[in-house]
Amino acid sequence: MDLKGLAEEVVKIAQKAGDAIMEIYGKDDFQVESKGDESPLTIADKTGNDIICAGLEALDIQFPIVSEENKLLSYDVRKDYVSSWLVDPLDGTKEFIKRNGEFTVNIALIHKGEPVLGVVYAPVLEEMYYAWKDGGSYLEKEGETRKLQAPPFNLTDVGLGVVASRSHLNEATEAFVNALNEPVIVPKGSSLKFLILARGGAHVYPRLAPTMEWDTGAAHVVLSEAGGAVINHETKKPLDYNKENLLNPYFIAYGNMNG
Repeated sequence: MDLKGLAEEVVKIAQKAGDAIMEIYGKDDFQVESKGDESPLTIADKTGNDIICAGLEALDIQFPIVSEENKLLSYDVRKDYVSSWLVDPLDGTKEFIKRNGEFTVNIALIHKGEPVLGVVYAPVLEEMYYAWKDGGSYLEKEGETRKLQAPPFNLTDVGLGVVASRSHLNEATEAFVNALNEPVIVPKGSSLKFLILARGGAHVYPRLAPTMEWDTGAAHVVLSEAGGAVINHETKKPLDYNKENLLNPYFIAYGNMNG
């Protein structure tokens, strides 16, 4: 499989979805609804999803699509997927509604339970991140492309940057942060939390609260290929994907941590 060529095609799809989302972002009415779990849904989520699914379905190579905004197929069907797309057309819907710019378009390719290609587009920042297994991690901005490499650090270092959600900071997360040596909190929304680690803008992202696979898959690849890791907090192994339950376990995302 030509992951590099596929990544280039997916970048175009993410850009198109991001452009459409930005058109809606400039309007007064986002047509906000509440989903079954009471999380918000906007016309931008739906529009982005339609564009991404149509784009993926038009590619020469075809894989099933698992998206936050599509009807979820049973595990009896999904367990036979060797490869599948994992999509969150608008990660950070709450941030979108708040108009703080911290939302992203996320498309990942999962192969045998592992994310092997990831594209994350931040439309307001006009930053396109993409990576593929063993191919490196890249940031495209203002017509320039640079390879990402997170700088090395030790968990005992003084003043580590700890990325935390603007919307979630619970007791377990606070306990993790308090165990560090004079940490500096870096608030950030959506999958941008992974990307700031990949860029070296912070070092650790403890997520000891619920997330779904589509929240993490694409950015997981970007961070891993930049030298980082996304580790199950309990088993200390990388996160698995296309599980029977698409809810992620609690995890810690690290930049390029020594040891």
